[in-house]
Amino acid sequence: QVQLVESGGGLVQAGGSLRLSCAASGRTRGAYAMGWFRQAPGKEREFVAAISWSSANTYYADSVKGRFVISRDNAKASVYLQMNNLKPEDTAVYYCAARGFPIATMDQNSYDYWGQGTQVTVSS
Repeated sequence: QVQLVESGGGLVQAGGSLRLSCAASGRTRGAYAMGWFRQAPGKEREFVAAISWSSANTYYADSVKGRFVISRDNAKASVYLQMNNLKPEDTAVYYCAARGFPIATMDQNSYDYWGQGTQVTVSS
């Protein structure tokens, strides 16, 4: 089992920045891809960004391209999401996820482990 714990959420004004972190623990040996997803009130959970084990490949939702950057530090078993130029529509609970393969995907059904989520609220 792999446990994921997100941190870094909070309240920020539009145009501001936040950096989310996700720390993995447990059976973290092995190559696994990581992703960030989000769920706004009344909406389904959606893909935000993903990164392969080697960091060679990253993927972003169109809505966050050019504003968000995903990165990881395998030595620290952590993945990060730098969010810049935040908009009110970015308000959501952000979830970190891991899958037991090194290749990243945008399909949330392919992820095996999930964190509890961290709230991000962007005021206008």
